[in-house]
Amino acid sequence: MPDLASFDVAGKRVFLRCDLNVPLKDGVIKDDGRIKASLPTIEALLEKGASLVIAAHLGRPKGEAKPELSLAPVAKRLGELLGREIIFPGEVTGALVTAAAQKLAPGQILLLENIRFSASETSKEESERSAFAAELAQLADAYVGDGFGAVHRKHASVFDLPKLLPHVAGKLVAAEVEVLKKLTHNPERPYGVVLGGAKVSDKLAVIENLLGKVDVLAIGGGMVFTFLKAQGKEIGTSLVEDEMLDVVKGLIAKAQEKGVKLVLPTDIVVAPSFSPDAPPTLVSADAIPSDQMGLDIGPESARAFAVEIEKCKTVFWNGPMGVFEFANFAAGTKVVATALTKVSGISVVGGGDSAAAVRALGFADSEFGYISTGGGASLEYLEGKELPGLQALGL
Repeated sequence: MPDLASFDVAGKRVFLRCDLNVPLKDGVIKDDGRIKASLPTIEALLEKGASLVIAAHLGRPKGEAKPELSLAPVAKRLGELLGREIIFPGEVTGALVTAAAQKLAPGQILLLENIRFSASETSKEESERSAFAAELAQLADAYVGDGFGAVHRKHASVFDLPKLLPHVAGKLVAAEVEVLKKLTHNPERPYGVVLGGAKVSDKLAVIENLLGKVDVLAIGGGMVFTFLKAQGKEIGTSLVEDEMLDVVKGLIAKAQEKGVKLVLPTDIVVAPSFSPDAPPTLVSADAIPSDQMGLDIGPESARAFAVEIEKCKTVFWNGPMGVFEFANFAAGTKVVATALTKVSGISVVGGGDSAAAVRALGFADSEFGYISTGGGASLEYLEGKELPGLQALGL
C-alpha cells in the first residue's frame, strides 16, 4: 500500500475526499479547524503537480440541496487559507462540473458542492452508491481519502469510489490512524479516558470496550446523571436516559470487577432552566434539588478529574463536561482541558464538540498531543469496529 509521499500524481487530477464539516451559524464559519486540518494534504498534492477535485459534506441535508448547508462559505475560507482561487460551480455533478474538472491545470482546485446534496452519496443501496461513485470517478485519475470524520460511513465518496481509482490515504487520515493505534495497541500507562456529552447510549459501546483496557474512566457531561440516578441519587430535572439505568448499573459493577477507577462528579452546578442567563448554584451530587437541572460538573469534581488526568501517560477525551457554550457552565470543561495540556505522555481530544470546546475556550491546538477531526469515527475505532473508509484505503 503506497503512502502519499510515494503516490505519483504529477499532471493528474486527484479526487480528494476531505472533511470540511464545519459549524456554521447564519452562513458564518464558527470554527475552521477542520479546514485547517485538511491543508497539509492539499498543499502536498499541489506541490507534487496535481490538480484537485475536492469533495466534502456539511451537515445532514438528506439528499436535498439546502442553501443553508452549501459549501460556499467553506470555498471562500479555503481560498483565503491557501491564498489561491477555489473554483466552485455550486453543483455536485453534471455538465458544468465535468467541464470544469476537465479544464483543471496543475495547481488548480475545484470544490464540489455538498456531496450529501446527492441522495446517492448516503444510499443504503449499493447499486445507487456504485453508480454515483462511477460518475465521480470520471472527474479524476486518482483518489486520496482524507476525510477522517466520515470514514465510519459506507458512503459513495468514502467507500465505493476508492475501489475505482488508484488510491491512498491523505496525511490527516494517516495521522489519525497512527494516534488511534497508540490508544488501542499497548498504550503507555496509566491510561485514562474522559467521556462527556449528552447521552450514555451514544458512548455505551466505547465504554464497554474500554473497560477492559483503561486504568481510569471519568464521566461528566449530561450522561453523568444517568450514572447518578443508577446509584439511587436525586437528579432533579437533569437529562437522563431511564432505559439505560440497568445497563449503567452493569457498567459500574464491571468497572469495579476490572479494577478500573471510575470517577464520577461529587458536586454539580445546577440551574432552574437550560439558559445562558440561568442563575448557577453549586450543590453536592447527593443533593440536587428536584426542580433544578445539572449543567456542569462542580469545581471539586473538576479538580478531582484533573488530578487523575495529570497522573496518566495516555489520555483520550471525548465530550464536554457541561454546557460549555454558556459561560456560567463552562468551568468544568475548561479545567479538564487544562489538565490535558499538562499530560506528560499523549493527550488526544476526540473531535466534535470537544475540539470545538477547547477552541471556544481559548486553547491552541498545539497545547494538546492531538486534536482529532472525527468524533464519531474516533469512537467507533475505539469500540473495535472496522471502519468502511479505512477498509477502502487498505488501512
